[in-house]
Amino acid sequence: MSLNVAYLPEAEDDIEAAYIWYDQQRTGLGDEFLEALCDSVNWIRENPKLYAVFRRAIRAAPLRRFPYVVYYTERTIDILVIAVQHGRRSTRVWRGRF
Repeated sequence: MSLNVAYLPEAEDDIEAAYIWYDQQRTGLGDEFLEALCDSVNWIRENPKLYAVFRRAIRAAPLRRFPYVVYYTERTIDILVIAVQHGRRSTRVWRGRF
């Protein structure tokens, strides 16, 4: 079963900021980041319980190749992406989002 994915506006901001940063490092690297993110989100859609519960009902899925983590929760009708943040960044930044 494949669930739809919804993103908090703040999560979309996280993605955009990471994309811009990576693309400034090397042209095309931002696109590679987005591809890695899409791969991770597709895994989440197909297997939402694959990743361990990080806190309460929030799960953490690390990206391959990039040091970012997708924080999400499974709802009745979809998956809600709460944050996409660097793995070394404090989770306090996004805890108030959900």
